[in-house]
Amino acid sequence: MAPRSSFPRFWAAAAISAIGSAVTAVAMPILVVRQLDASPFEVGIVNAAQFAPYAVLGLIAGAYVDRWRRKPVLVWAGVGRAISLGVVPVLWFLGALQIWMLVIALVLFGAFSVFAFAATQSLLPGLVSRSELVAANARLDQADAAATTMGPAVGGGLVGLLGAPVAIVVDAISYLADAALVAGVRVAETRNDCRTRNLRAEIRDGVQWTYRHRVLRPLAVSTHVWFLANGAAMTVLSLLALRSIGLTALAFGLLLTVFGITSLIGATIAPRCGRRIGSGRVVILARVIYPIAWFLVAATPATGGGLALLFVALGLLGVAAGVENSNEMGFWQTLTPDELLGRVNGTRRSINRTAAALGAISAGALVGLIGDRLTLIGVTAIFAVAAVVAVRSPLRHVSDGS
Repeated sequence: MAPRSSFPRFWAAAAISAIGSAVTAVAMPILVVRQLDASPFEVGIVNAAQFAPYAVLGLIAGAYVDRWRRKPVLVWAGVGRAISLGVVPVLWFLGALQIWMLVIALVLFGAFSVFAFAATQSLLPGLVSRSELVAANARLDQADAAATTMGPAVGGGLVGLLGAPVAIVVDAISYLADAALVAGVRVAETRNDCRTRNLRAEIRDGVQWTYRHRVLRPLAVSTHVWFLANGAAMTVLSLLALRSIGLTALAFGLLLTVFGITSLIGATIAPRCGRRIGSGRVVILARVIYPIAWFLVAATPATGGGLALLFVALGLLGVAAGVENSNEMGFWQTLTPDELLGRVNGTRRSINRTAAALGAISAGALVGLIGDRLTLIGVTAIFAVAAVVAVRSPLRHVSDGS
């Protein structure tokens, strides 16, 4: 096991990149919706672009992460993501940025992210003991939630003062800082001999572990459905908030800030909730909250009172996301052998992000046909399906990830 001093550095790297990503969460929709004047379908394509590589690379990336040392994968992925995002503001300042160029940049960003996320979740069990995984995941979630709290307000201010492309520069720089910090993490890793290994068989082992395990299989299915719904919901949210309701850049940033604050609260209480009622029940409770909150978003009228309802709904979503994630990750990291972590993480994320991409594209098309509110009602029904799968699974009988 790595020295205990390694985890704080790993945490700091995640926190810095999360701040940059939170800024981009405000800047990118404004760049696409207002400055590039994208159609609803184009908004869906842009939102899907960074997830699309998971469909092609997810399973392969997981297998190679189990072959390679995971720290170098994270370092090079950080550099690659910085370059991919850095191209966007350069093209904008040259007056050459078009939707299709933005899509290509985000596809490249997503490709590096495929390897980064598989390596991140696979490296963490080497930095802390298995008994500390839920707490460690909660600390990473706290960093992400704190960034989501500060980032949108900063992003909204930057967009208002300097424009969306400048805000995206912040994210690109954050990934360079992430790579530099991870490079200094001390962790004992050995490079596996892959000369006699069969890629197809390795991928099959990861898929079988994911979908034959009595607890992980229904958890995976519920999560896949959730990502389909969430990819659609986030596409509709930007259109609803920025066009139908007419939020300013600052107000949109504040909306995401509320989500970040409540996510931080959820992440802070997540380990305690897991110990008190069981990690499985925490996940189920969160999955039940999602359709309720998104229904509130769909019902939000374009008035002052309606705006308050929108903020309440995003607050509920933040609590659910914050309290759920570390408990769910604890299941995956505890129930999966270390030699399969990369492949299991890659398998799960491949399907999750592919579902998110399909959801984003479908939502963009549906908004053009039936409007944003009817589309969100349909999305709410999909969130309800994810909740039902979780409720009917063995999760309700499992107190922790053991």
